[in-house]
Amino acid sequence: MSIVFSRIDDRLIHGQVVITWVNMHHVEQIIVLNDKVAGDKTQKSILTMAAPQGINVRAFPVEKFGEIIKRNPITRRTMLLFTTSEDVLRAVEAGVPIEALNVGGMRFQEGRERLTKAVAVTPAERAAFETLLAKGVDVTIQMVPNDEKTNLKEVLS
Repeated sequence: MSIVFSRIDDRLIHGQVVITWVNMHHVEQIIVLNDKVAGDKTQKSILTMAAPQGINVRAFPVEKFGEIIKRNPITRRTMLLFTTSEDVLRAVEAGVPIEALNVGGMRFQEGRERLTKAVAVTPAERAAFETLLAKGVDVTIQMVPNDEKTNLKEVLS
């Protein structure tokens, strides 16, 4: 299995992701796991254009990807990209092996609780994070590699 980095960022592919994380982890392919994105040809096209040349970008519904990797192991150095902790939990429960998760941006808006400057969650997203932690997933908050890592456990209490 060649999943080298898993990240939540509600903006998906953008400058910080493309320039820093992809280069840092020598990513060859980005897989977006989100049911809505997977069904939107326009958004998939935009994500492909936003990625650096030579980086393969694919989008799959969450549970479908769990089925796919059981039959077809990933061979390229792959970054998994999510928009919410709920999708990450669904992926883990579908058999996607995620041992560590980086949380970048989850923007604040009404109905969301601010955990840090860059991360705000709904009650359902908070519960999903708590379940991921209980399952042993190492969850840290870090926008870019130069920022200090914050352990999610510290900000959930």
